[in-house]
Amino acid sequence: MANLYLTEQGSVLSKTGDRLIVRKEGEVLLDVPCSKVDAVLIFGNVHFTTQAVHELFEHGIEMALLTRTGRLVGQITSPFTKNIELRVKQFERYHDEAFKLGLSKTIVQGKIANCLSLMSAFSYNHPERNLAETVARIETTMKGLNDARDTSALMGIEGITAKTYFSGFAKMILADFVFEGRKKHPSTDPVNALLSFGYTLLFNEISSLLDGLGFDPYLGYFHEVEYGRASLATDIQEEFRASIDRFTLYLVNNRMVGRDDFYPNPKDGAMYLKRDAMKKYFVEYEKYLNREFKHSETAENTTLRKCFRIQAEKLAGHIRGAAAYTPFMPES
Repeated sequence: MANLYLTEQGSVLSKTGDRLIVRKEGEVLLDVPCSKVDAVLIFGNVHFTTQAVHELFEHGIEMALLTRTGRLVGQITSPFTKNIELRVKQFERYHDEAFKLGLSKTIVQGKIANCLSLMSAFSYNHPERNLAETVARIETTMKGLNDARDTSALMGIEGITAKTYFSGFAKMILADFVFEGRKKHPSTDPVNALLSFGYTLLFNEISSLLDGLGFDPYLGYFHEVEYGRASLATDIQEEFRASIDRFTLYLVNNRMVGRDDFYPNPKDGAMYLKRDAMKKYFVEYEKYLNREFKHSETAENTTLRKCFRIQAEKLAGHIRGAAAYTPFMPES
């Protein structure tokens, strides 16, 4: 199954039987059975009927509302997938400082290891781009993880590592793009715009998954509770950020997007994908998330999208005390 991305401004999402229909000015743009859809993402001025939302609820399909440029506004969630027992344990664990610190260290270790793996793979294929110094600095910083006594210290280590990593990320861009480090709120260059857009899609999918499994996505362990932020989704997202980075490099270095595919917001200079480029992005994004590879732990065929669920289920088991939590690692 896959996500359904609706970007045609002025179109209407409705339903017939157990099928979702998208129409504009009387023309049917899309007709798909609910059984083929995991989630519906609506961008900008796309309308939907009450009957369509009811159908989504009956099939346990999440709906996310985003601005035309890809900023997440909110989510509509089915009420039938709540697991109160898991939420009770989740809240109990939140008050266990040792549990929080241990899980947080694992999350940060996984994130950094995946960043290093990405740089290692790139260096193998492009030895002319010297990343040795960047890797060495990250490995040195990573040694301080075990000595971190609280999540604030971990946040500091993660922040320093991220800054160093993105200095190396700039060297991995082979196309004619300028990237001078991670910039967000706003993302003022195309590469940062792609990263931010990918992180938004990733965050939405993980948040919806956690909610569907019965978690409270707003109660995290590494990221502190903050009004309006799904902190637990942000926790799990950390392990997969390097995957979005890898996808961004794939698009940029293979010239699948160019500078002409972006336009600036005149108010703040933020860069956004044009509509046709966004549609191409979604096609490649779905291919990327559903590409099969060998899982590093089980050696079984899996996909990145399946790994979102695998990690969420691991976390549920860890919270219940069934097993240690291990982070998502690159494919073997």
